[in-house]
Amino acid sequence: MGPKGKAAIIRAKERYHHETDWLSTYWHFSFDHYYDPANVSFGPLRVFNDDVVQPGTGFPPHSHRDMEIITYVLEGELEHQDSLGNRGRVHPGEIQVMSAGTGITHAEYNPSKTDRLHFLQIWVLPRTRSLTPRWEQRIFSADARNGRVLPVVSGADGDTLRIDQDAVIYISTLKPGQAVSPALAPGRRAYAFVISGALDINGNALVSGDQARIADESRLVLAASAPTELILLDLP
Repeated sequence: MGPKGKAAIIRAKERYHHETDWLSTYWHFSFDHYYDPANVSFGPLRVFNDDVVQPGTGFPPHSHRDMEIITYVLEGELEHQDSLGNRGRVHPGEIQVMSAGTGITHAEYNPSKTDRLHFLQIWVLPRTRSLTPRWEQRIFSADARNGRVLPVVSGADGDTLRIDQDAVIYISTLKPGQAVSPALAPGRRAYAFVISGALDINGNALVSGDQARIADESRLVLAASAPTELILLDLP
């Protein structure tokens, strides 16, 4: 277990919060009108937004380029449509990857008339500019992530969704008393976000909404003290 000084812990209440009549969102990094020169990115991780969208509302068509955009639905349904002709709904447990490349326009809505939509959206800078835009989504079963860190997105060939970056995104659910210990290669960094529950990361106690930014560690020890769901990024 590494010393606590190698992890920067940002508590849930320290995140930038923006609220409108239809959106409640926490921005983990500088985004839109929020700008902090000391909090722009963490390696290639540029955006990590925790969004709750009210019924029948959402984000109208808008454009992106040269960004790998990952969407993970936690609650409700997200309706997606884009300029490539893709249209569909993303459900809890499903992950969507959109590579903006040379440019893509898309819209994201909560189609429900009664239920809120809660999702995480993550933007990762690509290794290569001006790629051909693409979109894909996939569901990962709850059983597959129980008691382990399950790779769901990566820049390598394998049984994951693909992004153009040397990064891996894992999801995990842990029972009280369960622990996982993923390795970090030299020079790598890790970003962990507690979606729900409580756990200890290398000597640091985190609860729902907290995040850890970790560097100069060879191994992580993630030990749950309550039923916990988390997302973990392994980054260059």
